[in-house]
Amino acid sequence: MKRWRWMAGWVIGLALGAANAAPAPVAPVEDTAAQIIQHAGDARLIVLGEYHGTAETPRLVADLVERYSRDNAAVRLGLEMPMSENVALARYLRSNGDPDAREALRTTPFWSVKDNQHDGRRSRDMLDLIESIRSLRAQGRNVGVAGYDVESGASNGNEARDAAMATHLHQQFNALPPGARMLVLTGNVHAMRSPPADAPPEMQQRTMASHLLDLPLYSVRLEALRGHFWACVQPCRALPLIERAPRDPELSADQDQQYDLVVFLPGLSVGTLTAP
Repeated sequence: MKRWRWMAGWVIGLALGAANAAPAPVAPVEDTAAQIIQHAGDARLIVLGEYHGTAETPRLVADLVERYSRDNAAVRLGLEMPMSENVALARYLRSNGDPDAREALRTTPFWSVKDNQHDGRRSRDMLDLIESIRSLRAQGRNVGVAGYDVESGASNGNEARDAAMATHLHQQFNALPPGARMLVLTGNVHAMRSPPADAPPEMQQRTMASHLLDLPLYSVRLEALRGHFWACVQPCRALPLIERAPRDPELSADQDQQYDLVVFLPGLSVGTLTAP
């Protein structure tokens, strides 16, 4: 859990607003999806850096996969879960999505965590995202989903974990059908092309995205104007974002930029977290 403590602490320093801020309402995601598609252009590897544990981000990703997979286009989604979950994910995609199939998916080791280990990557909203991929496949769309993370506790620190995740994504990207696009959902630190100058000393100097710069990478930070996300900071809990005025997407063309694009959802709310 150490990596979550320092990462959450750094993100909270950027994100915390008033402790009594009201929860954000459920917000539409269609406009944000359209902005990403507009600015990412023909990019075939789109890395989406999120705040974990929200209801809106899985809906945004589902919308992106649906839009990108129209007209027989091939799309693959990478999720920040161990690759050992890929057998269960593939089995679920082949199922009819009934309650028994969903229960079999959510009782694998990744989903079976104790409350004090619940870092926000596991929620009913994420299960709904996976179900949306299954449903699109059942309709004949050329879509798929797979994990790319290491096993919990298997890596020797943040730097090694990010390098291993990048290796897995290289392998998965190189195995794509010709012309296929890959979307990758990950924490916003992993999605950085390069770390910020004021990064804490505990932060990895080579982020996952920085290992992917030899690929046609387009890195997007998913921000919000208001709301809450989930973070593990003794204890794990919902934390508020700084409230911002409405703003346009922020583009960067600097050689050392952290992200190619920052988009702002209207609001974020904490998703329905799963329990073992």
